[in-house]
Amino acid sequence: MSWPNLFTILRLLLTPILTIFLINQRLDLATGIFFIAGITDALDGFLARRLNQKSNLGACLDPIADKVLLSTSFVLLSWYHHIPYWLAVVVLSRDVFILMGALLLFLFNVRFEVKPSLLGKATTLSQIVTVMAVLINTQFQIPPFFLPLLFIFTLFLTIGSGLQYTYKAYKMFR
Repeated sequence: MSWPNLFTILRLLLTPILTIFLINQRLDLATGIFFIAGITDALDGFLARRLNQKSNLGACLDPIADKVLLSTSFVLLSWYHHIPYWLAVVVLSRDVFILMGALLLFLFNVRFEVKPSLLGKATTLSQIVTVMAVLINTQFQIPPFFLPLLFIFTLFLTIGSGLQYTYKAYKMFR
């Protein structure tokens, strides 16, 4: 198995640990685990390109690992009132729609490549930064204006990339 795929699997394995820490309100430990998971997201893509180890498995597993990690983080941080519920709903809804779209394309035998758009990558980065900033804010005070701006920025990117993926899927069905 390639290094990029190992980092993706590590991110998947870190999610239950993160979940336990978030549920138990061990936000200090959750911050460390999320930081490591975020680094694995950057490393797997970098190494896949650098070592020329892109694979179909990695192309499918990477977005799944991102969605599992980020959806879990947004839902739990919203549940404990660290992230606004409306942002968690939008993030989760976008991910569900993307997965449903991919499933429909598969079921209707529409050939497609699992490849994130630039806007999709920016959205994932923004969501990772948002979760990290929220976790850091639970331990160190971030200026009060920063998080609301980050929430709005992440909201618009999430909606925009969701609409972009919906449009791409619509074009494939035609």
